[in-house]
Formats: sequence, C-alpha cells, structure tokens
Amino acid sequence: MSTSVAATPVVVAIDGPSGTGKSSTSKAVAARMGMRYLDTGAQYRAITWWMLHAGVDIDDPRAVAAAAGKPSIVSGTDPLAPSITIDGTDVAAPIRGERVTGAVSAVSAVPEVRTLITDLQRSIAAEADGGIVVEGRDIGTTVLPDADVKIFLTASPEVRAARRSAEVSGRAGAPAAGGADVAATQAALLRRDAADSGRKTSPLAKAGDATEVDTSELTLEQVIECVVTLIEERGRR
Repeated sequence: MSTSVAATPVVVAIDGPSGTGKSSTSKAVAARMGMRYLDTGAQYRAITWWMLHAGVDIDDPRAVAAAAGKPSIVSGTDPLAPSITIDGTDVAAPIRGERVTGAVSAVSAVPEVRTLITDLQRSIAAEADGGIVVEGRDIGTTVLPDADVKIFLTASPEVRAARRSAEVSGRAGAPAAGGADVAATQAALLRRDAADSGRKTSPLAKAGDATEVDTSELTLEQVIECVVTLIEERGRR
C-alpha cells in the first residue's frame, strides 16, 4: 500500500557501493510511498553499452568524451517497471552483462560523461511529480546535494559478494555460484570500489549529512522499513 509522505514532493538520495541493496531498497521504498524511482547506475551502464556497441575505445578518455553526447538515453521512473532505452533500444538486459560491468568504471570516470549524465539526472528529478528516490554513488554529494533525505548504504565485502553472486545466479540460464565465483566477485567489487572512490570527478563518497545504514545483518524488509521511517520523519519536520 502506497502512502504520500507530504504535500511537498520529497527527493531521496540513496548512495553506496554495489551489493548493499540499493536497487531493491530504492524500488521498494518508491513503490510503497507513491514516488518515482531512478537508477542512475543504469544510465552509466547504458552509455557504456553504447560506447562498446559503437566501437569507441573506452580506454581513450578523449574518444569517450567526443562520443558522449551522441546517444539519447531515456529512463522510465515507474518503480514497479523501471526501464531504460538508448536511441530507442531497450537495453535493460544487455547493460547487466559482464562486458559492460567490466567497462563502466572507465567510461563513467570521464568528466564529460559525468556532466551529461548528471544534467540528465537532475532534470528527471526536477520533473518528478510526487517525489523521487534516486540511487547511485554520487547523488547526495554531487547530483542532488540538496536532497531532502540522504542515505548511504554499506555492507561487508563478504556479504556484498554473496548477494551479487546470488543475483547473477538467479538470472535465467545462469549457473549457481560456487565459492571461487563468490571470491572472484568480491575481488571485482573491491576493484570497482577503488575505481569509483578514487576517480577525480564525483567519486563514490558518503555525504556529510547522510545517514549511514549497514545492511550486512539486515533483511531487505528491515532496510526498507528503516528508509521509509527516515523519509516519514523528514516529512513530519
């Protein structure tokens, strides 16, 4: 059952690294509270997919920068059925592949890419009726520094790796993940953390006024309830 938290639309920024439950939490919270939802990571994955598909050398920042403005990205913000297209092509499935996952940090580190995507994210948030939950890595610090509610989700590397491996294994046709796969996933997540936290433009970081929530020992429902409570408290103030 969806509820409205206030007459004035609320903007919620949920940041954190992969495997902390950002997507599942953000979609569920937005649906429960009658808000819109935006997965900003999908936008960076989409432009990365386009770069790879177009034959752009992603290891050449100048080539990536020159091509960044060419594709058109459209993000659907229905939390029950979020969508993303690039030049009219539905890329919700292919952007989750290993090739895009391995390339997205390099593409998203290019300042021109971040500027274009950040502008797109801000316009979507500004036009969202009824409020919006925006998830990513730099939402509370860079994209929407004036967000009404800022949350930073964390979890131990071991828990994050197990979750991500289970997520991948749960996709159609994917084999079950073994111990070696989980270890490899953990190593990949830590490399991604280092790349995202160390980039010069809009690094992954917790905003100074964000509430940190460690999801390691929490169920998804507990995390959702925690976030909903924070939003409702903001609405009462």
